[in-house]
Amino acid sequence: MRETVTSTHCPYCALQCGMNLTPADGGRTVEVSERADFPVNRGALCGKGRTAPAVLSSAVRLTSPLVRSAAGALEPASWEEALDRIAEGIGGARAEHGADAVGVFGGGGLTNEKAYTLGKFARVVLGTSQIDYNGRFCMSSAAAAGGRAFGLDRGLPFPLEDIPRTGCVILVGSNPAETMPPALRYFTELKENGGTLIVVDPRRTRTAEQADLHLAPRPGTDLALALGLLHLVVAEGRTDEEYIRERTAGWEDTRAAAMAHWPEYVERITGVPVPQLREAVRLFCEPEHAMVLTARGPEQQAKGTDTVSAWINLALATGRPGRPLSGYGCLTGQGNGQGGREHGQKADQLPGYRKLTDPAARAHVAQVWGVDPDSLPGPGRSAYELLDALGTDIRALLLMGSNPVVSAPRAAHVEERIRSLDFLAVCDVVLSETAELADVVLPVTQWAEETGTTTNLEGRVLLRRRAITPPPGVRSDLEVLHELAARLGGEGSPEKRFPADPEEVFEELRRASEGGRADYSGITYRRLAEENGVFWPCPSPGAAAEATVHPGTPRLFLDRFATEDGRARFVPVSHRAVAEEPDEEYPVLLTTGRVVAQYQSGAQTRRVDELNTAAPGPFVELHPRLARRIGAAEGEPVAVVSRRGRAVAPARITTSIRPDTVFMPFHWAGEGRANTLTNPALDPTSRMPEFKACAVRLEAVRP
Repeated sequence: MRETVTSTHCPYCALQCGMNLTPADGGRTVEVSERADFPVNRGALCGKGRTAPAVLSSAVRLTSPLVRSAAGALEPASWEEALDRIAEGIGGARAEHGADAVGVFGGGGLTNEKAYTLGKFARVVLGTSQIDYNGRFCMSSAAAAGGRAFGLDRGLPFPLEDIPRTGCVILVGSNPAETMPPALRYFTELKENGGTLIVVDPRRTRTAEQADLHLAPRPGTDLALALGLLHLVVAEGRTDEEYIRERTAGWEDTRAAAMAHWPEYVERITGVPVPQLREAVRLFCEPEHAMVLTARGPEQQAKGTDTVSAWINLALATGRPGRPLSGYGCLTGQGNGQGGREHGQKADQLPGYRKLTDPAARAHVAQVWGVDPDSLPGPGRSAYELLDALGTDIRALLLMGSNPVVSAPRAAHVEERIRSLDFLAVCDVVLSETAELADVVLPVTQWAEETGTTTNLEGRVLLRRRAITPPPGVRSDLEVLHELAARLGGEGSPEKRFPADPEEVFEELRRASEGGRADYSGITYRRLAEENGVFWPCPSPGAAAEATVHPGTPRLFLDRFATEDGRARFVPVSHRAVAEEPDEEYPVLLTTGRVVAQYQSGAQTRRVDELNTAAPGPFVELHPRLARRIGAAEGEPVAVVSRRGRAVAPARITTSIRPDTVFMPFHWAGEGRANTLTNPALDPTSRMPEFKACAVRLEAVRP
């Protein structure tokens, strides 16, 4: 008998590549094969996607709840015991210290159904305002900048398929050749079609090697670079005056701010030569169509929102957003980084991208949830601020799908705060470094073992389908929240408001999002299965018999922007230094990022032999001049020291990085943990930490 093939999506990055799964090994795992019908990756998969079934193995994943014993060890326990312990730990903290003494920390890899239910659980069952998620560390600066410019944040306001058909792309702080390899074909096709690619990155990455022009600014100076390019656009008469007049507001103040950043001044700040600035402007302005795409480079800064605004201003001044094959977009990182922030995990948001402070939004969502709007708590702390408050204001924490011991800035301090909690419960697929510190660990289902929706970087809502049965002893996050609601929700069978069936949850999410910015009300599981995904916003057609099904919205802003008057907003910004400039004691800048064979904190990919062979551990990338100065040799250990701690990893000496900069990937724990060093200085608007620039010194480690 022929085994069933299930069409689904990769568990990793925001491309959410299509793949086919066939049960193998008696249904205990799956085999991955090409799925050419999905338009995003057209069958292509990176090494992480191909090897994703390895984490389904019982040899590497959790298959039983773990409870910390009196002797201090995590030991197997029944589900009833584990859930009772969580209810006791969380309930005790709430009873003694109040609702806000309980924190909830989610993840950008959770499905829309899980993210929605987690936000609802925090606010309805626990009554806490203290909920945020690791997506705050991903693209929150771009979300804030996009919201204030366009009135709406969706990573890409157009499909990826538009990229090869534009005339020029400025790619700022992104390395898709390593972070999302199947996406690189879009930029290759752009060049094959006669378009040009400009890459902005302090390192000559594999992506930068494909560029027609590589601009290598000093880390933390992307804001000045964008202002310098806008200055030249104005000075050379390349602004689109008709577009500015008819479709935007706030140009004069923005123009004045840009004119204060003349090319020679910008060269001194960024290190990018004036001729390269002029060439970038020419390449970007001459084609009829062009795009600016940003990623973590400009966003993970203490001025990330203003930095992204500066790049949006460049796009607006040249008449790009809201026109076919043109515009501004952000390349989301995490698998459900887009959907994860739309439906209630963020400290200040309700489902549908509604603001928690908006009385009308509160009333709408409260009606769907069957509660009094006044019972909903207000906004809480952002991700790092929440983690920093652990053990003091926050005494108990429920954590799902995140590993902040590795991924958070100033990670040694965050680890200390987690250890100081009265109670920690973690739901995860594997025993991560954070789960190792928990009082209770619950083993939960993963991608191939569950059904649910995600929203990829284009705003395309997708259906991940269950392909195999999870091992005995493993339950879904939705089942966990259902059971905890029964234990912690008080009178009236609250668990009935927290169904464990994902499609039932999605139907409620549709109603909660209806009329919001991220309106999913016209999307159903059936449509997702039949149409290969649907782009939001997709309003419900309503009850009228003649109403037609909304097709979804692949391309935003073609008629008007999502502001009250339909105009995009220029936001005047000016350059300012990184939060921690180099000095005599710490003379070098550290920047961090990813490598192709690992993903995020590495909690899952570091358990895959093939990926570990390709990327076995951390390293310190530095220029030969810097290596000579400190006496470092290729492959020998180097210590990188910041005001927050010390990390040690082998030297990787290369001319592909600036002499004043070092790079470390952030996937590993232990002595090579890059985030031991990083600066938690926060953007005042997005609350994004400054992962991308901090002052360090280097020391060769002698035997």
